[in-house]
Amino acid sequence: MTVHTLDTGLFKLDGGAMFGVVPKSMWQKLSPPDANNMCTWAMRCLLIEDGNRLVLVDNGIGDKQDEKFRGHFYLHGDDSLEKSLRQLGFTSADVTDVFLTHLHFDHCGGSVVRTAAGQLEPAFANATYWSNEAHWDWAVHPNPREKASFLRENILPIQESGQLQFVAGGRVPEALTPFSDIVFADGHTEKMMVPLLPYKGRTLAFMADLLPSVAHIPLPYVMSYDVRPLVTLTEKEEILRRAAAENWVLVLEHDPLHACCTVQQTEKGVRLAETFRLEDL
Repeated sequence: MTVHTLDTGLFKLDGGAMFGVVPKSMWQKLSPPDANNMCTWAMRCLLIEDGNRLVLVDNGIGDKQDEKFRGHFYLHGDDSLEKSLRQLGFTSADVTDVFLTHLHFDHCGGSVVRTAAGQLEPAFANATYWSNEAHWDWAVHPNPREKASFLRENILPIQESGQLQFVAGGRVPEALTPFSDIVFADGHTEKMMVPLLPYKGRTLAFMADLLPSVAHIPLPYVMSYDVRPLVTLTEKEEILRRAAAENWVLVLEHDPLHACCTVQQTEKGVRLAETFRLEDL
């Protein structure tokens, strides 16, 4: 098995929203904002080559949104999902499975493309898309707080194509055998999925929005986007303790500088140990 990180581009989000109750005087040292208080974030995905399966974990924001939408998030950078796949010798047609940690637009927007005729269709024609029933229902019947993050054009075409399947709690589907386990988390949104997989004698954890960046390792650093911030705090504490004890490799979806990190237990709690590229593991 070979695992790659894929860069799909950069975007900006409000620094205060990304760090919640933490004062700007503290978080700006970790993530310097621009004049509009916006910080730059990555949209990093995971690609797993395992025998005859090519599993993509999340897929960024995509490119089908209009300029007004794109302007809100200052999309920039030279990377795209298609370009990153090509650099590894693949195309979207080679992907057999698309595992979606959750259905916020910056994680699943690349799932669907708009054709030259203006029609919406799945970007990965030969793939099965994986969500879970509780989160899917949460996304297609959104609450007012998250409604702007769950865009129907990113979600419904997956189901309409017949390519959608659900992960049942407590059981990894046979098609997703690279994964040893899937951790369900309810703080950021309902039933976000954090996949774990064994790799080179270590456990990789693709942290999604449970741990967006190394700056979010201290427990109080919880995003204002989270629907249940106290639940996030508890979930993050549990998984970071386990990661420190078992020397996990944490893959960071939104950190603009660091693709992977490890953590360690200290007198102040769990803290960053080291950062590195996945290919250097």
